[in-house]
Amino acid sequence: MTAAECTMANIAIEMRTRFRMRPREAWRHAHGWTLQEASDRITQASTRHPGESVAADASLVGKWEKWPGPSSRRPSLPVLMAMAEAFACRVEDLLDLEDRRALPEADLRLLIHRPPTSEPPSPPATPSPMFATPEPTGTDLVRVAADESATWAQWVEASNVGDIALEQLMAETRALASDYLTSDPVTLFVRTRALRDRVFALLEGHQYPGQSADLYVAAGYLCGLLAWMSSDLGQLPDAETQGRTAWLCAELAGHNDLRAWVLSTRSKVAFWDGRLRDAINFARRGTNYRTTGTVAVLLACQEADAWSELGAPNEALAALTRANDARTAMSGEDAVGGIFACQPARQENYAAAVQLRLGRPADALRSADNALTLLTVQPVRAYGTEAQIHISQASAHLAAGEAEGALEALTPVLALPPDQRLAPVTRRLGELCSGITRSQAGGTAAIGLRQAIEEFCVDSVPRHLALSPRNGSS
Repeated sequence: MTAAECTMANIAIEMRTRFRMRPREAWRHAHGWTLQEASDRITQASTRHPGESVAADASLVGKWEKWPGPSSRRPSLPVLMAMAEAFACRVEDLLDLEDRRALPEADLRLLIHRPPTSEPPSPPATPSPMFATPEPTGTDLVRVAADESATWAQWVEASNVGDIALEQLMAETRALASDYLTSDPVTLFVRTRALRDRVFALLEGHQYPGQSADLYVAAGYLCGLLAWMSSDLGQLPDAETQGRTAWLCAELAGHNDLRAWVLSTRSKVAFWDGRLRDAINFARRGTNYRTTGTVAVLLACQEADAWSELGAPNEALAALTRANDARTAMSGEDAVGGIFACQPARQENYAAAVQLRLGRPADALRSADNALTLLTVQPVRAYGTEAQIHISQASAHLAAGEAEGALEALTPVLALPPDQRLAPVTRRLGELCSGITRSQAGGTAAIGLRQAIEEFCVDSVPRHLALSPRNGSS
């Protein structure tokens, strides 16, 4: 590019475009300097400004170049000015839109209102061998080619994420998936969104292909978690959007367990959206992947759920049998757990709901009772699953004409605080209420049951309204 009479600014722009470098890194490479060479020149340039000397070293320069981002450090205005003088450019050339957004307002104001300076100093008299003219020949050509390869290798070897950081991201993802079973969904939504944004930012940087795959796995699970949460908050179109993004991440990562969990999440969203055939197809597609853990169990349960809603008893019961077979054949542990796990209590909860729709209240009651027993021995009791089990219990009692038993079964559900009244729970309670027959409605217990459910639904705050524009679904 030097031979083609390109300016140093042109070279820096080409570096940024072709190699997706940050502006300060691009200017350093445009000059052909190592981190140590750049730090020496920045320190020397700062000495020409009394009271603003900068003690730079290679490590600091690397952190200044990567800012804003993980393991980086924000360059102060004196540092930026010393860099600009060393690189023979303007301070503005070293900042892009992301930098300006991350700068403190005071620094940005000083930068904008800084008095105009004279023309930037001339470039170093001796150009870097990397861009030397005329074109080298003989042994010089061989040496320059080696220098070019070394410079490129240095860029490739640098990564904005390491193994420890990747391990921490997955640990935080597992914690969120587990906390969601017992915590306020809106609070967890905000935390999950923030972690997803961190992973997205890392993916926009530079890392090894294997590290990119790991980041896509984390992003896929986080988007899947946001999809599940969005559905529970009654925002089904937003849940579907998150599900599509999660699927893209699973495909980019080539990760079968993630693929299956994403399809399970999309099956759940389709079910509550009334797209029962889609729910079945998503669940069946998920079983095509060779997976570990409990995802195959959940996929079969979800297929049974949708078949029972369609009024197809044979298909629904066959899917429940496949769920049992999948648990028997299960290998390995769930990589994430929490909401991305199907414990025995959760499986029995699905069985109870399916049997209710198939007109088998006695079997449903047995499954619901088993689910509650199993729930007591689990390390974490998911309030959403527990509420649905109690609703199945109440529905079975009501189908047997036992309104008093139904009201007793619902007592823990009716006592849920507003922040735990998820959309599926409220919807199933509404369906139970509408199922109270006229003959039952004349009894005192049935009247009390109907009133309690109606009050619950009225008092339930639409949780999606609690999501402000700043921390809402995206």
